[in-house]
Amino acid sequence: MSLRLRLRPACVVVLAMMAASAARAQDAGALAREMVGQWELATAERGKTCVLTLATERAANGMQIELDGGCAAALPFTRDIAAWSVKGLDIVRLQNAAGEPVIDLTEVESGIFEGVRTGEGVYLMQNLAAARALTRSMDQMIGEWALVRGSGRTICNMTLTNTEADNDNFKVFLNSGCGPLVTGFNPVMWRLERGEIILIAANGQTWHFQADDNAQWRRVPEEADPLLLMRQ
Repeated sequence: MSLRLRLRPACVVVLAMMAASAARAQDAGALAREMVGQWELATAERGKTCVLTLATERAANGMQIELDGGCAAALPFTRDIAAWSVKGLDIVRLQNAAGEPVIDLTEVESGIFEGVRTGEGVYLMQNLAAARALTRSMDQMIGEWALVRGSGRTICNMTLTNTEADNDNFKVFLNSGCGPLVTGFNPVMWRLERGEIILIAANGQTWHFQADDNAQWRRVPEEADPLLLMRQ
């Protein structure tokens, strides 16, 4: 066998590796271009937020980033952010001046990135316009609601407020006359998270409600006798 023939498989492997590397570079470049603009970095329940502006100009071992003035007070760790970069195929890194990660975020839904800081919890980053639309949606949730069985029987009336409770949740107040199912659960807080209304009990248990095609909110997973959360 000639030397040329013996080398051919190795050449194929090298070319494949080069092609894969080029594809990864293209993917990272595409993600970097998609990230240019204004974003909201927030706690998972969006109780504390920070507006970031990402650009492609070079800075501090990465690319330029601008943080709004209120960021340090809302999210103290953002004081360390000096630049941003794309790592691998899908990681957006907010980093310090040395290029070390302050927080790494990966896309968990279209346009929504999630990252974790040890000892602090989950943080989300999403397009600022989309985040502000979500804020308007949350404001629309504030007010009087009823928990209603599928038969149409109301078992409790409650008020969802914008008064902050602990862990970036908001207070719930039950009206008198609520049935034992609700008083036994004893919701004291609520939040709007990823399209769900979540009621939170004093012991930390949760009820999740998702909007249906009839503009009602159904508890999930659904039971034989559905439980609906309806605006009054």
